[in-house]
Amino acid sequence: MASSSPSPIIQYDQLSKQEQGDLIRDILPQCQPQEGSPPPTFTNSQLAELKSALPGFQVKKGDAALVENDGISSQSASTSTSTKEEKSVSSHSGAASIISGEGAAEQKSSKHNVGITDVAFFQPQDGSGGDLVGAEPVQAETHSANPNDDSLEWHGAPRFHKEAHLARAFREQVRSGEFRGPTNGICPGFMQCNLVVLPEGKHAFDFLLFCQRNPKACPLVEVCDVGSPHPRGLALGSDLRTDVPKYAIYRNGKLEEEVHDATEHWPENSVAFLIGCSFSYDGALLGADIPLRSAEQGKNVPMYNTSLKCRSSGSLSGNMVVSMKPIPALKVSKHIEITSKYTHAHGGPVSVGSAEAIGVRDIDNPEWGDAVQIRPDEVPIFHACGVTPQSILMQSKVPFAITHSAGHMFVTDVPSDMGL
Repeated sequence: MASSSPSPIIQYDQLSKQEQGDLIRDILPQCQPQEGSPPPTFTNSQLAELKSALPGFQVKKGDAALVENDGISSQSASTSTSTKEEKSVSSHSGAASIISGEGAAEQKSSKHNVGITDVAFFQPQDGSGGDLVGAEPVQAETHSANPNDDSLEWHGAPRFHKEAHLARAFREQVRSGEFRGPTNGICPGFMQCNLVVLPEGKHAFDFLLFCQRNPKACPLVEVCDVGSPHPRGLALGSDLRTDVPKYAIYRNGKLEEEVHDATEHWPENSVAFLIGCSFSYDGALLGADIPLRSAEQGKNVPMYNTSLKCRSSGSLSGNMVVSMKPIPALKVSKHIEITSKYTHAHGGPVSVGSAEAIGVRDIDNPEWGDAVQIRPDEVPIFHACGVTPQSILMQSKVPFAITHSAGHMFVTDVPSDMGL
């Protein structure tokens, strides 16, 4: 049987930049270096493949990166660090650097165990013959069971607003009790959400089905894991028990009390639902020079019961609730054009100009919120409202529920035009 000829030795540093990229793709197909892309990371096994194919490819001695590993305690991680550093050897000035894990270690919660692994990255240096070079240390991505972890690794994960720190600062004000009012006109450009919390079981399933069947009144944008108050897909580091300005507690279909912190009422088997709110397009309306009368007058928006019947689901049934905005007659068409795009926030209006057509008896006496001025050149426009679930829960006499108080929304990190 003929022996195979030895593979030729490839001098990586003598290859062009294009040839280096092609070579790495051949050796490690899962790594796809591209022009302008962040440097990819390699694990120990991947480095071994590279070093076996590329003589002289070595790893510079440095700090190891921290990654999540439930099987290794943080105490053993410390021991592993020194051991692995002793194994790192290099005399090659163009070797790949080990990513520093010091920043990651400081940010990790003490509740979560971590393990150690060596991770390296490559970045061809322009005009240098393409040697693998060290760069500024970066934090390795971690995968944590922590619901507030910043790594949203699933396909289709949301893009957060480029100024998400503003929404987070606002939630801090809510959490500390500095802000307790309605959120109309607050954080324009960010999605706001209505909140419904039910114990796991029949009523939670019925409500999920209700949202699916009535997307105009209840455009569902997030459902938390059972027992979790953390809406990871909408707002990192948030807590639904404390980050809503005011909550309503319902028992057997009746409003029992309103509170500013729902922690002591939160059921262990909670299922939290977040529903898009029409406040989400306030920023777009202001950008089109369409006034927000309630915000101008420092009031909550007016909300009304209607004769518009929702499709029932299991134990839940009832009619739609609407909110009202007075809009200048010459800007009604623009208002409809803008709001109709926001299907995740109730979309376009259900009635323009006529309260009677939808069963609103007295426009000056809303069931929720505050009456606002309607000027002679303005038209009342009615949109489906996220208070609908509260009305449905009361009419259906659900044993227990937590909701936001009308007009007091949860402000997310997501831009209001999400999905447009």
